[in-house]
Order: sequence, then C-alpha cells, then structure tokens
Amino acid sequence: MTKETPKQAPATPQAIRGTQDIFGPDAEAFAFVVETFERVRRLYRFRRAEMPVFEKTTVFSRSLGETTDVVSKEMYSFEDRGGESLTLRPEFTAGIARAYLTNGWQQHAPLKLATHGPLFRYERPQKGRYRQFHQIDAEILGAGEPQADVELLVMADQILKELGIADGVTLQLNTLGDASSREAWRAALVDYFRAHKAELSEDSQERLEKNPLRILDSKDPRDKVFTADAPMIDAFLSDEAQDFFGKVTAGLDAAGVAWTRAPTLVRGLDYYRHTAFEFVTDRLGAQGTVLGGGRYDGLIEALGGPHTPAVGWAAGIERLAMLVGDKGEAPLDIVIALESDALLEFAINRLTQLRRAGLSAEMVASGSPKKRFDKAGKMGALQLVSISERDGKAFVNIRGENRDAARTALINGILAP
Repeated sequence: MTKETPKQAPATPQAIRGTQDIFGPDAEAFAFVVETFERVRRLYRFRRAEMPVFEKTTVFSRSLGETTDVVSKEMYSFEDRGGESLTLRPEFTAGIARAYLTNGWQQHAPLKLATHGPLFRYERPQKGRYRQFHQIDAEILGAGEPQADVELLVMADQILKELGIADGVTLQLNTLGDASSREAWRAALVDYFRAHKAELSEDSQERLEKNPLRILDSKDPRDKVFTADAPMIDAFLSDEAQDFFGKVTAGLDAAGVAWTRAPTLVRGLDYYRHTAFEFVTDRLGAQGTVLGGGRYDGLIEALGGPHTPAVGWAAGIERLAMLVGDKGEAPLDIVIALESDALLEFAINRLTQLRRAGLSAEMVASGSPKKRFDKAGKMGALQLVSISERDGKAFVNIRGENRDAARTALINGILAP
C-alpha cells in the first residue's frame, strides 16, 4: 500500500512589490491629510471631481510626450478585450484635461477643481514612493491671470500649515516665460550644452535635442559641472513674461507666503508656461519634493482642444503622511468602564448619545470590574468614566486630569442617570 504524498498548503499571497497595506497610525495620518485637503479646498471653493482610474493610452502619451520616462518606461498599459490600449493613470492632470473637453466643463470656466486618489507608475520603489501611490490634486482651468497661480500657491501653503508640517518646507519658485521666451531659452540651452555633449551623462545627451530644459535639474554630478553656467531664463524673458512673474511674486508677498527663487527649476514639456514651483524639505531624504506644479497653458491644445490657460499642483499623500506622523491621530475623548452588567443597556444608551454629540467614545464591558477599569485607564482617553451601581441606581463618576470644562459639562449632561 503506497502512502499518499501529503498536500502542501498553498503559499500565503503576498502584496505586489511597490504596493502597501496602510493601517494604524499610518492610516490615521493618511486620512488626516485627505480630511485637511477636503476642508481647505472647500474654503477656497474648489469643486470636487472624480475621473476614471484608467484612460485611453493616447490621453497620456499625447499630454506627457512619447519621449518622457513616464510614457516610455513607467506606465501600466494593457490591451482590453476590444483591442484598445488603456493605461492606469500615472497622474491626474491629463485625465482632468480630457474630462474638461469631453464633458463640456468649459461652460464653468474659470473652473477650480480638486481631486484625490490612487495613481500607478512602474518605477523603483523607495522611501515614500510606491507603484500604487496616492495624490491630492488642485487645478484651475480657463484662467490666464497670475491671480490663479497665487490662489493655488496660497491654498497649498495653508494646507501644509494646517497639516502642521510647514516648518522646514520651502516654496521654490521659477518662471518658464511665455512661449517666445521659452523657445529662445531652449535654443540657447541647446547651443550651450552641445559644446559639452561628450562630457554630459548619457541621460542628458539623450535629452539634449528633445528636452534640454531637463538637463538643468539633473542630479548627475557630470551634469552639475555645466548647469551652473548654463543660460538662465531671465535673459530671455519678454516684458509680458516679466510682468506676469512679478504679479505672482507680489501676490504671494501680499498673502504672507514665503518663497525663494530657484532659477534651475524647470518643466520639460513644451506646454508648460510661466510659473513653476515646488515645496521641498530635507526631512524625506534625497526625494525632497512634497508638492509641485506649474502653469500648463498648452496642454488642452495638445489634446485637440482650444487654447485654454491652466495651472495646477499635486502632492503625494504618502509623503505628506510621513511628515505628519502621529499628529494625524485624534485623541479619544472619553472611555467608559462599565462596572455593573446590570447597567449595560443604560451604558449603551449613554455611549450612543456621546457619539451623536460629536465625542469619540469607547466602552470596556468585559472581564472583572477591576480589569475593566484598569483596561479603560490604559486607553489614553481625555476623560475616564466609571459606571457602577449604588442602591439599585446608576452611579457615574468622571475621572481624569484632562478636565476641559465644556467637554465635562457636556459629558455630565449626557451621563446623568
């Protein structure tokens, strides 16, 4: 009689590389970022929008450019059953621009939009960067005035302040000029870098003809030797472009938003104009940008629409949450230690009323009375309440050192037998 080979238990499924399961304090920090963004965008009257997680691949290849790393190396693209090439969105702006065109949202211009959600890029996972990641995003479409740039930057600054992470974060600001300024600058950069082509990094040699502006923000030491002496945009700015940038900086000064000039801060794609900006910190290692964006007056045209000025920014929720840390965890207002099972229904009724009054509340009602009280005392609530029985009636005792008068009065009013 032969023995049957015991069946091996199936392997436990593992998360896909570059994705994450968010729980506990990390999830609270993540939620705090989203809640703060939603609250502040309402103050600025940005309208909520939701777009599909996937689009036709051409939406991104036409908007981001076939030669960019995102399109050529990082997009999750697939063919559906109908034979059409679709792509999981690697960023929000292209999908928003497509929705603006196809849904007739031009009638609402200037249109202030805000959204958040997951994005997908096949890149090397590192601290604060994932293949499925999440962003908050704000855009103003159909507004060509510098005030739109100012409003977006002031809103971003307020979000960072209300998240409690503004210390050590710097707004870096630059101008890319108008179309003629940018083209003149681009030509000067090509002439300059051609003279040093053999000494540039391989990436920069490839970018020289296609995207020379991107050489300026190269981190490769071989390129940095030459970028310091490269032509800067200020020498090529038209009077109109100088005036536009002056109004942006004056608006920021009026709003009390600190900024610093960053003359090598660029956007490589041709449809970017005028303002480019990043909020940066040294608290996240080499990848220090926490929020970035700029004016993209030529994008709608690249997608086949009419000339439509627009400006926007995006920020990674995971990276913001890392800076938030445990500041995202809301305190527990009250915990009830129920010391008499005969009063369970009374305690459930009062617990429900506390929560409906806007107080976060928990109840410990299992184990011995002493253990219930000890467990409740370790939960870190602002106020500890014990409910016991005396002479056949509920006896409520509010304890704790964190006795805020208004909260205590509210609790007393609800818990009174």
